[in-house]
Amino acid sequence: MATLGTPAYVSTKPLNSLSCPPSLTARAGKKLPRARCALSPPKWRESRRLVSLVLTHFLFIPNHAIAGSIFDKYVKRKKLDPLEAYVPAVILTQLQIQDLEKSLEFDQPQYATCRSLLRSGPAASLRVNIRAVEQYASDNGNGKTASNSVDQCLRALEELDSLFLRASRNDPEASVESMKGKINTALNALESLLQTVPSDVLDKGKAVADSYRIREDVEPETLDREMQQLESIL
Repeated sequence: MATLGTPAYVSTKPLNSLSCPPSLTARAGKKLPRARCALSPPKWRESRRLVSLVLTHFLFIPNHAIAGSIFDKYVKRKKLDPLEAYVPAVILTQLQIQDLEKSLEFDQPQYATCRSLLRSGPAASLRVNIRAVEQYASDNGNGKTASNSVDQCLRALEELDSLFLRASRNDPEASVESMKGKINTALNALESLLQTVPSDVLDKGKAVADSYRIREDVEPETLDREMQQLESIL
């Protein structure tokens, strides 16, 4: 090993035949032993060949053959909460959208407020909740129906949000009738998705949603406590 202060020596020779430069041996006043560095120790070369063979083996295996192999334990989808945790929120969003439709009956709907309602309350987490319900439906053999319902709902709500934005800018083509059409499409899609939920889970979800809605008329202090309980359930 070189001592502190010894200048670095760079060689263009291969590393497996590196020897100390003559200038260093002369400066030290004695002949230094010749040093050689192996580029890849035999054990490493053997291990590297083994890894290469393993990778080549997996690269040429069909995708369907890899399914169920050792890779499965490394590629796991995120574990979902119980289905009961998502259904009440979906039902509440459905009711929230129905209330939104009623607000369009006013002479001068507040379109900016309508856009805010699509991003608040249970509707704020709609995408996560319906994707979870879709996953459970897929596990039970109803994946196609659930997937179509989710896509229709999200597409209709995105188009509804666009209509609200255009109407807030006084776009005459953004009519209330077109908004109601998008709302009905979203509601029907949510209803179709909920039909994939087992009846016992759906009944419990409706009971929780109804309990939440009833408590909206209770005093604020009591409502806050009930909302905390509902959040713990959801």
